[in-house]
Order: sequence, then structure tokens, then C-alpha cells
Amino acid sequence: MTARDREGWNTGPYAAAIRTQQGDLSLRDAEGWYLPLDLERWCARADAGDRAVLRRCRGRVLDIGCGAGRLVEALTRRGHTALGIDVCPSAVSTTVCRGGAALRPSVFDPLPDEGGWETALLIDGNIGIGGDPRRLLRRIRGLVHRQGQLLVETAQEDVDERHRVRIHVGRRPVGAFFPWAAVGAAALDRHARASGWTATELWSSAEGRHFLALRALA
Repeated sequence: MTARDREGWNTGPYAAAIRTQQGDLSLRDAEGWYLPLDLERWCARADAGDRAVLRRCRGRVLDIGCGAGRLVEALTRRGHTALGIDVCPSAVSTTVCRGGAALRPSVFDPLPDEGGWETALLIDGNIGIGGDPRRLLRRIRGLVHRQGQLLVETAQEDVDERHRVRIHVGRRPVGAFFPWAAVGAAALDRHARASGWTATELWSSAEGRHFLALRALA
């Protein structure tokens, strides 16, 4: 993730929305594709769909793109050692205020305890980070230990798309374009097998969210 890419998440409106827990934000490209950012859910406590993810977490957990910190907070309450990372300073401070631990580097920067995490999380569409799923999956393979796992929330549709997006407030664009990916479960399975992972479980929540569990290949 380049410095220019980080700017998208450091824009005033996104940072303010995380801090104030409100805002009508989305990711949009120039061709009409868009992804709503569900700030209300992100800033709330972990819901039933999240709890299904939390039950599958083992050991020490790294939450990549932790946002407002609801999963780090819930994991800490459950007795896990959990660390959130997010390039948005408001996300980090909000997570810490909720009683969690969080740092500001990108997933592609040097991180604490590389190769030692038992579970990594890519929730809320964060498989899109950097716009290159295989690069992201290979990077996370180096973060977890040889029997580690990755829990990913996938797109609802069977898609495998790359976009250049901007943060939008309503329909007003803010900041520069940066790369993003939209990946469904079938495509994620293909990318995982090419990046040192194997799929072990696919499930959906009652609210229509979709998840895939991946296990690191030795």
C-alpha cells in the first residue's frame, strides 16, 4: 500500500466518521461501481455475524483493517490477545478507547510478531485492501505461523474485480483514487490455493454476510 493509497483512508470525512460514529460514506469508481461503508455496524458492538467469526478465532489474533475496533474489543473481552492495525488514525484511537490494542501501520509494513499469529482477520470487505488479493494473501501467509488461519468476509456475489476507487460522502468524491478489490468466495478459494492457503469452511450469517476460513499450508 503506497502513501497515496493510504490517503483514501486518512481523508477528513472518513476519519471523522469513525470518530463520530456516523456518516454516509461509500467507495466508488469512475464507472459506477460502489461499495457502501456500513459505519453504523462497524462502530457498534459485535453482532451475531461477528460472533460467528469470533467463535472460530484461535489464540493470538491480528485484525487487519480493524476500523472502529469492535472485533478487537470483543476478542479482548473473550480473553484473546488481539491487535488491530489500521492506517486511519481515528480507527486506531477509537479501538484503544474501547479497551483494545491497535497500531497504525499498513499490513504491508513491518509488523509485530511476524510469523507468530494464530488467527488473522479480513472482515468488512478488507480482502479488497491494496487491490491485489494474491499479494495480500501471500503477505498474510507470512504473518501467521505454519498452522495459522485466516478468516475472510467475502463479497456476496461471485465476483473477482479490481477497481480504482475514491471515498465518497453521499455522492461527493473526496481525496485521491486508490486500488480496491471485490472478491467472492469462489474467486477467493482460487487465489488462496495460489498463495499458500487452503479453504476449510464456508458459511453465511442470517444477515446475508459470507465468510471463508483458510488454513495455512506448510
